[in-house]
Amino acid sequence: MAFDIDMIKKVYNDLPSRINKVKEIVNRPLTLTEKILYSHLHETEKLKEFDRGESYVDFSPDRVAMQDATAQMALLQFMQAGKASTAVPTTVHCDHLILAKNGAEKDLTESISTNKEVFDFLSSVSNKYGIGFWKPGAGIIHQVVLENYAFPGGMMIGTDSHTVNAGGLGMVAIGVGGADAVDVMADMPWELLMPKLIGVKLSGKMNGWTAAKDVILKVAGILTVKGGTGAIVEYFGPGAESISCTGKGTICNMGAEIGATTSIFGYDDSMRRYLKATDRTDVVELADQVSEHLKADPETYADPEKYFDQVIEINLTELEPHVNGPFTPDAAWPISELKDAAMTNGWPLKIEVGLIGSCTNSSYEDLDRAASVARQAEAKNLKVKSEFTITPGSEQVRYTVERDGLLDAFEEIGGVVLANACGPCIGQWARHTNNPDKANTIITSFNRNFAKRNDGNPHTHAFVASPEIVTAMAIAGDITFNPLTDTLMNENGDDVLLDPPFGDELPEKGFDVKDPGFQSPAENGSNIDIHVNPESKRLQLLEPFSAWDGKDLKGMRLLIKALGKCTTDHISMAGPWLRFRGHLDNISDNMLIGAVNAFNEKTNTVINQLTGEYGPVPATARAYKAAGIGTIVVGDENYGEGSSREHAAMEPRHLGVRAVIVKSFARIHETNLKKQGVLPLTFVEKSDYGRIHEDDKLDIVGLENFKPGDQLTLIAYHSNGNQSEIPLATTLNEIQFEWFKHGSALNLIKKQNATV
Repeated sequence: MAFDIDMIKKVYNDLPSRINKVKEIVNRPLTLTEKILYSHLHETEKLKEFDRGESYVDFSPDRVAMQDATAQMALLQFMQAGKASTAVPTTVHCDHLILAKNGAEKDLTESISTNKEVFDFLSSVSNKYGIGFWKPGAGIIHQVVLENYAFPGGMMIGTDSHTVNAGGLGMVAIGVGGADAVDVMADMPWELLMPKLIGVKLSGKMNGWTAAKDVILKVAGILTVKGGTGAIVEYFGPGAESISCTGKGTICNMGAEIGATTSIFGYDDSMRRYLKATDRTDVVELADQVSEHLKADPETYADPEKYFDQVIEINLTELEPHVNGPFTPDAAWPISELKDAAMTNGWPLKIEVGLIGSCTNSSYEDLDRAASVARQAEAKNLKVKSEFTITPGSEQVRYTVERDGLLDAFEEIGGVVLANACGPCIGQWARHTNNPDKANTIITSFNRNFAKRNDGNPHTHAFVASPEIVTAMAIAGDITFNPLTDTLMNENGDDVLLDPPFGDELPEKGFDVKDPGFQSPAENGSNIDIHVNPESKRLQLLEPFSAWDGKDLKGMRLLIKALGKCTTDHISMAGPWLRFRGHLDNISDNMLIGAVNAFNEKTNTVINQLTGEYGPVPATARAYKAAGIGTIVVGDENYGEGSSREHAAMEPRHLGVRAVIVKSFARIHETNLKKQGVLPLTFVEKSDYGRIHEDDKLDIVGLENFKPGDQLTLIAYHSNGNQSEIPLATTLNEIQFEWFKHGSALNLIKKQNATV
């Protein structure tokens, strides 16, 4: 039986009547995205047709999921919300704090010991507040959610940008910051800008070396890392129905890399098969009764240009395997063009490591297809040229693939099986190298490949592909190798060609697992006390941020003007810094240390106007804060791209940053800044980015009489005696301005709960 079956029953019982009411109002056919969004409006939200990309709307998601790195700060905030338990089903998954170093067993044992204080905290808080707890080793959050919690037609939020993975099971699943999760857990309305709609019509059927991963790699090349911002991507067409459920999950997962709010597929037979295989026949029986509401109305797909804001068409029969990178997930190369690109750009040709798995590609089908390539290497007497690692997505997947001999196939060619955790994908990788700064190439089946993302080395050229392509590339050891056309010389001196991969969508013998790693919460957690050692280096109880004094922001200084790509990895790095995710002051020592200073093109080196000396960004921010001087951060396009980590907003707030002014924001980060009481502002004229000087003194005026829709003005006082007045835009609405006035969204929640 599925978890939370009573909640799922209620969703399906209410679905037909809610959708019928929507149709009475809008008087037109609906996409699947619209059906789910409109059927999850908060009870205080009046039903009407909302303007896409313009209307802020309150929703009531069905559930919340959190991973261990972000759950710490989310739960530290929830502990202040004044609630005895969470209002919706909620889970915590321990997957980010497990280091990849020597192999699954040793790494898991060592990581549990190293992170005991944090895991014990998460376990006890989960126990107290009615939260399901998935222990270290249980698996990566998104794979575990797909296996246990996702259901067609549902709506969930999660404190990880790849929460969108659940769209593979027909769910609107959205990555958010911890403060957003607190809203839902505390039974408050959850706000979202009504997304625009991008339709992707898939025709044909994949064949040969092409995999589901290639669909999203192709889409990333079309839309770029910001092309999906503010939109939900809905896949449809006969090609969509030919893709397995976990393949759909892969496509939705990496939709985070185009900035999409989420991605989704309609309910079909592949979802039925997967639900039944994961012991959720009860969900299938319920879903089948309302199946017409778990897919779009036929008219929307018959004439998609009429109902979507943008339509993309891809013929899967003609789709070529892709390899994306380096340094950005939207640099898309059909494999037939990769060799020329590598030679032209001077990328290191030798592949040092191939890594498969992660939340994006660790299903049974993924590993079975990759194993078929590994078996060929053994059978054809090929020697693997690169290091090779395998990360199963969950204990259920790991146990099943071990039973079926897939892990043996990898180990026979020298593969190392890592723990069921994020590991190298998020920088939790103790890479075996004697030169950690050298230029080199790796290839992964992960989702992100920003500089330093995997191993902390800015010169690592990371490429992203399907698990089967990664496996073939690791066998060849060369980024110019094309397994569709190129031969390899084996140990006998013969040239051999790899055959296309094959694999089962689902295990023939069914899934199996001895201990899935789940801990149910206490029936009554009122007597459970949560203790945080005030001397702890890992955990720190939160102090409320101060409220706005009602005045314009004057006498501020520029902390940093970031040049080019500035992701959440640049703002708040992961890797070794993950150990401080529950301690705001300690982790603030990594604030913006990866951002490139536009004035000297160096990282972590900015001028302190109080001393005239250059120093680290966090130390400079602390100096201004100690002097009672507010600061401003200036950024480029798509600022805050990447992860949902709210630390990238909380750290600036903690160290005295009052506003972030950029050319454009990534969705989640802009919301996180608003939640924490930092002003997210954009240049009305993007060229004004160049008018801000390194040693400016800065005022932001227009706040005292601010109304939503108003522009603000930045006054930059230059050292030569001149000044510039720069108009700034903001998307703050009335409730979001209340967050700013109160100092944070959490402060407002506490005030509201105190009056109930």
